[in-house]
This record gives sequence, structure tokens and C-alpha cells, in this order.
Amino acid sequence: MERFNIAVIGAATLVGQEFVKVLGERGFPVASLQLFTSKHSSDAKLFPKHQTIGIEEMTTETFYDIDIAFFAAGTEISYHLSPLAIEAETLVIDTSNAFRMDPKIPLVVPEVNPEDIKQHKGIIANPNCSTIQLVVALYPLHKINPIKRIIVNTYQSVSGSGAGALKELIAQTKQILEGHRVCPHIYSHQIAFNVLPETDVFLDNGYTKEEQKMADETRKIMHAKDILISATCVRVPVYFGHSESINVEFSSPITPEETRRVLVHSPSVKVLDDPSVSLYPLPWAASGSNHVFVGRIRSDTSHPNGLAMWIVADNLRKGTALNAVQIVEEGIKMGYITFRDRKLPHQHSLSRKGTGGLK
Repeated sequence: MERFNIAVIGAATLVGQEFVKVLGERGFPVASLQLFTSKHSSDAKLFPKHQTIGIEEMTTETFYDIDIAFFAAGTEISYHLSPLAIEAETLVIDTSNAFRMDPKIPLVVPEVNPEDIKQHKGIIANPNCSTIQLVVALYPLHKINPIKRIIVNTYQSVSGSGAGALKELIAQTKQILEGHRVCPHIYSHQIAFNVLPETDVFLDNGYTKEEQKMADETRKIMHAKDILISATCVRVPVYFGHSESINVEFSSPITPEETRRVLVHSPSVKVLDDPSVSLYPLPWAASGSNHVFVGRIRSDTSHPNGLAMWIVADNLRKGTALNAVQIVEEGIKMGYITFRDRKLPHQHSLSRKGTGGLK
């Protein structure tokens, strides 16, 4: 089996660390794994499979020997470094918002639109974590009964804001329980014992950037430009796992029983739906899982074609790192990502012909 030289950009972030876990657990064919940060942190290390790998500072030669680079360092780094990767004929899988709505760059969830991988020209965008779990759950239903409208309310964990937000939640919880006042830094208000209806910056239309992303990305991934979507994104004091309350209007009526039958056989979906024993998806139980969990499936009593449900997934795993790795796995399987005539290790040249996955 062909093996690949892999780089994780932003390896010290929560998502970067999740990439290292996912690559190891799935037995991805790695010839070499290099971990990079945008800032100097020579003392930082990760320990995949009982091996110690240091995290290096990126240089102009970072991508010369790399076949695939997973970017997890934020939008500015992706804008700045992706051209260098493409020049070195390295395939970029980017988890930031930098390229998601670029019409020339595919935005992919493998369970929904794997055929879009074929269109890539060196960059494939990974969607927003909340969008991924939404479309994984809804697309199988959309295929048999086209969706006309989606109302989604998210309950997003603090890990979506990075390690600093996790530390702030822990610190604030301790301070409040000890009777002290808190001073928020990551968020506009305290997050401990609170919920914040502000995820990302506010736009002129009153929605936040996160809410607008969910609408725009869902339409692009599902190739359904006419779906009406309204989102309200809320940050909650949960460490890991995003939850979503979904209300969907279909073209024709669909029963909860039919919905369950479809979703039980859908890729990456796991149905947990028995209210009689309080069985429904929970973020703590979804942590570390590869599935999108669906429950509380019920008819919408306000609309004959409506359905309501509750969706939960691990935002760092299925919502980011796992989806990105699955993009590459599916692209290789379908023949849309290929690497030929790889240069020899440490042959620092930008003449690696055929590498980069264009086919």
C-alpha cells in the first residue's frame, strides 16, 4: 500500500492533537508524520502510539517533502501558507473558514458529496463543525424527500473556541463556586453557569458569522441552493460535543418511523431515540465517537410536512479532524487523490511532478 508524507499545521491546537489521534487510530498509511506550529514551541511534543514527536516551527521549506497537509491553525495561517503548499504540490485539507465559500474550492463531507473531491486544484475545504453534523443527519432524508426549510439552534461546547476557552470555563467554575467574581477573556460574558447567544462576530443582518456559515455551507455541500435556512448558535458551558435542535420542512409528509428507518442505515449516523427510558443523544457520550447521533425524532405539530429532531456529535472529531481525514481516504479510494513520482526525502525542490493529487 502506498504511504504518504503527512504534515499537521497547528499541531498544538485541540484540533491538531485530534488529527494525530485520528490518523493513528484509523491506520492511515503514513510514511512520515511532521507536526508544525506557526509559533516557536520547540519544547512541545505529542505522543502518538507511544512515540514522541516534537512540534516544529514552520519555515519556507516546510512543504517540500509533504504529500498532504492538514491545516488546523486558523484562517490567517491558511491564507498565508496555502500558496506555499500548493507551490510545493502538497495537497491542502483546510479546516478554517478561509476557502469554504470559494466556488473553485470543494467543500466536502464524504457521506454527502464525495464526488466534489474530484474538482480540487490543490485545496479541499473542511466545513464548519456544526454544519458537518447537520448535513450528515439530514442528507439521507433530503435524498428521498427534498428539504425546503431548516431551522437549527445549536448548543456548542467551549472546545470549539480552543484550549483557552476550556481553561477559562474551568477557572470560572472554580471561582464562582468559591464565591469570587469572574472576569471573562475569551468570551464577552462569563461562560460558567451561563449560555451565550453569540458565536463568532455579528453581521449587519443580525446573524452571527457562525450562523451565516451554517446556512451558506449547507446549501453548497448539499447542492441545494434553494433550501431556506435560519440558524441561532449558542455557546454552552460544555467541554466537548455540539448539540443541535433541528426543525425541518420537507416537500411532503414524513413520519418519525420512516425517518428512523432511513437514518439507521445511513453512514456515520447512530439513532438513539427512546424517550420512554430517557434515551437520546448527549454531548458527553458523543465525545470521542465517530458518529453523528440523532434522537428526539418527532412530527412537527405546527406543519404537516415538518419534523423535529436532536443531533449531537464530537465537534473536534467528526466535526473537524475525522471528516478531514475521511476526505483524503475517500479521495484515494475513488481515484480523485493520487500521488505519483514523489521526490526523495529531503530533496528540497519544487519540481515534484504529478504529486498533489490532481487527476
